[in-house]
Amino acid sequence: MSHMAQLKSLGLQLLPVPRPIGNFRNFVRTGSLIFISGQGPREADGSMHQGKVGKDVAPAMAYDHARLTGLNILSVLADAVGDLGRVSQVVKLLGLVNATDDFAGHPEVINGCSDLFTTVFGEIGQHARSAIGVSSLPNNITVEIEAIFELRA
Repeated sequence: MSHMAQLKSLGLQLLPVPRPIGNFRNFVRTGSLIFISGQGPREADGSMHQGKVGKDVAPAMAYDHARLTGLNILSVLADAVGDLGRVSQVVKLLGLVNATDDFAGHPEVINGCSDLFTTVFGEIGQHARSAIGVSSLPNNITVEIEAIFELRA
């Protein structure tokens, strides 16, 4: 099954790609690697999920936000390379969780994105990852995730 068909089977479709909110690009490609800038939990209508995990947002909801963020990453990736079938490996994720000082479930939250990638890409979706908590994120979003992919020629 193609990666796009896999997304469709999950009831998902790629989202409009947002413009960067600062002086940077959504992605940079060098050699066979493509680096996707940090994306957030943006819905198709452009609205963003906001709040602090462990206070305003339950961890299970934040997991869904990380999954949505993963869909936004895939949307940027598809816009950049034209075909998700060009991915030969999901290399690395860095997941940031806007969390209270005592919140410790960062890995479980970022699993929302990781689980999406392994479902869509299978074996090549397995990746290295860091998941950390931060005291704030731009526009008070709940999660931000950046990603590195290796592409076939």
